[in-house]
Amino acid sequence: MAPGLRQEDVSSNDSFFHAMKKTRTQLVKAGVALAAIVLFGGLGCGDGRPPKPNRYATTQPAEAALLWNKLYLEVERHAPNYRPCPSARALAYLGLASYEACLLGMPGYGSIARQVLGLSLPTPEEDKEYYWPEVVNAAYGYLMPLLFPHLPAAERQKIANLEAQLDQKYFGETTERIFIHSRIRGREVAQVLWAWARTDGVGHDAHQDPFRGYKWEDRNTKPYDWEPVGPGPNNGFFSYWGGARVFALSKGALLCRPPLPYSEQPNSLLYAQAVGVYAQNTPVWPQESRWIAQFWSDDLEGVTFSSAARWIAIANQVLEKESASLATALEVYAKLGIALNDAVVGCWNSKYHYNIERPQSYIRRLIDPNWKSNLRHPLTGEEGINPPFPSFPSEHAVMGAAAAEVLSGIFGYRYPMTDRCHENRSEFVGTPRSFSDFHEMARESAESRIMLGVHFRMDADEGFRYGTTVGQQVNQLPWKR
Repeated sequence: MAPGLRQEDVSSNDSFFHAMKKTRTQLVKAGVALAAIVLFGGLGCGDGRPPKPNRYATTQPAEAALLWNKLYLEVERHAPNYRPCPSARALAYLGLASYEACLLGMPGYGSIARQVLGLSLPTPEEDKEYYWPEVVNAAYGYLMPLLFPHLPAAERQKIANLEAQLDQKYFGETTERIFIHSRIRGREVAQVLWAWARTDGVGHDAHQDPFRGYKWEDRNTKPYDWEPVGPGPNNGFFSYWGGARVFALSKGALLCRPPLPYSEQPNSLLYAQAVGVYAQNTPVWPQESRWIAQFWSDDLEGVTFSSAARWIAIANQVLEKESASLATALEVYAKLGIALNDAVVGCWNSKYHYNIERPQSYIRRLIDPNWKSNLRHPLTGEEGINPPFPSFPSEHAVMGAAAAEVLSGIFGYRYPMTDRCHENRSEFVGTPRSFSDFHEMARESAESRIMLGVHFRMDADEGFRYGTTVGQQVNQLPWKR
């Protein structure tokens, strides 16, 4: 261990150092004395040559950030009560922490934490070398268990395993001193972000109680008001989320435009939109509509990741396709996390402000008393499911548009791609779909909710418009110096 540095400053758990000691013992027993000395004596890289650490994350691969965000998709899928609000919040803190921790290695990039949020972060020592992949690994390894404290044991173990595996890999790719400096750097920034996250009285640990005493009956005073319909919780999820912390939006930007006025008249715009939803599966549900609706659903815990994490899955594919640098990956995840977080806060503030019912309630009251949505749980067989919160605006539309705007700002407004994140799924139609740009993807995601029968067109249209403004405000933050 380098002089003056404590082991407890280097690792959030003992798994890596136990692994190192075990590996050293095995190497010595096997007679590979030189390899053991090189790996644990602090002489340099694993091959014994003097190390050549790269000072810039702009020329290093995105591996560390990409692997952590791939793991995020796995563990978030099984996290109870995280979709979509706490998930979007977690992505914001994870992305910002790793971005801020690596700024010294990202020339030209600016600090959002200092310039926008007013946070005081530990200052990196410019005369020291840092190995940026390990900085990222340390930041994610510290924060992810804290942001997901109640995961199933198997998912918690995946987090510990990835941190230990990357620790061991990066220890062998640089010197002991640089490795330790890097690990400390990632953790010290993550610790500050975590301490700040805990001061958000609305968002912190919200997954433990998504209801917080809310009673939907208290606000159900007129026909347009939301009430729970179909299988699922008989109450409203995260009614308080409009007060959670935002990173880019002002308080005045947390409310979208109003919905259509209520009407039961067949010649009204609202009635026409209800008929449009009703026609999606009456008398039959077309195969193309089924494919689009199921492809974008991401509603059900344990079946897929959430609608917020869906855009991380899309970003992962782009970063791999582009063989992106670590700096580009950190920019993507920081911007995307903030955009998704703020989009959800504004969306939920609007949802519970307007308190608009789901199409199924309106259709059953005025058109067909037996009609139900197309959302079905592929594992339990439950049918006619509706998300347990008000309809307007659509969260898929808001988050999708915000994410599309951010990704377009980085990769271009005419970036074609094929989304393969549900390829080979057998429980639903996950066949890959191709798009000419990110906004086309977001628009289809918004449209899919009408096909699924859980949203009016106004939910999708206003959600898309509002989400685009959220993404634009995130892009306007001082990301570049």
